[in-house]
Amino acid sequence: MITLLAVLLVLGSAAYSVAQFRGGGRGVEGELAPKNFPDGDFVICRLVYPEVRRFGQGWRTDYPLGERNLSIRFSELTRTRVSQRRDGEPNHYLVRLTDDQLFSCPFLMAGDIGSAGFSQTDAARLREYLLKGGFLWTDDHWGSEEWDVWTRELAKVLPPGEYPIEELTPADPIFKTQFVVPEMLQIPNIGYWRRSGGDTSEQGADSAVPHFYVVRDHHGRIMVAMTHNTDIADAFEREADDPEFFARFSPRGYALGINVLL
Repeated sequence: MITLLAVLLVLGSAAYSVAQFRGGGRGVEGELAPKNFPDGDFVICRLVYPEVRRFGQGWRTDYPLGERNLSIRFSELTRTRVSQRRDGEPNHYLVRLTDDQLFSCPFLMAGDIGSAGFSQTDAARLREYLLKGGFLWTDDHWGSEEWDVWTRELAKVLPPGEYPIEELTPADPIFKTQFVVPEMLQIPNIGYWRRSGGDTSEQGADSAVPHFYVVRDHHGRIMVAMTHNTDIADAFEREADDPEFFARFSPRGYALGINVLL
């Protein structure tokens, strides 16, 4: 596994030195999921949820470079066929809960999910998507307040009496699907990391311990993965911004991210 993580480090170092990993800037934009997807290959969809409060940048957090860069690494480091445009860039789409295209998305990402507020219709749509085989990964939510408001929204979708939240430990298979990740990772926003001189807990004692929570269906399949008190997607989004940040966080962040996708 050390060898595989070294591959991530080598790939990322090369990418950093060559055009800042295919541009690396903030101007890359996504598009709404099309009515008909161009192929049957894997694609990440960003959940554009209704915002009723604001933690961070709302649904835009870590978008679009988080899913773009993760898609590239996924295609490089696994045998998974990732959907691509004609120019070789990976497809990644925006999708709303009211869009029929939701049910064509194999994988949803959502950042700062405590900003979300679900209507009864929204909750029913997301529940239907998840129970039909969909998957949602929420990331970059910090502290007890954001966790509390998010779990109240999640309860509208998956009542906890029927679908309880479970915390995973590194003994769970998701921590070793392809890469062995020996501990839950705490990855900070790069801006906080720089300002704080290298601290990783963005809300002090209230976010000191990172967690990996899941909700399973009645067959044991994970429907919702929630990485709390950590910003795993910044390991993807910011890999070209700072070589020190990359070396410290990106190989381990990609290792966990690719495990989750698999």
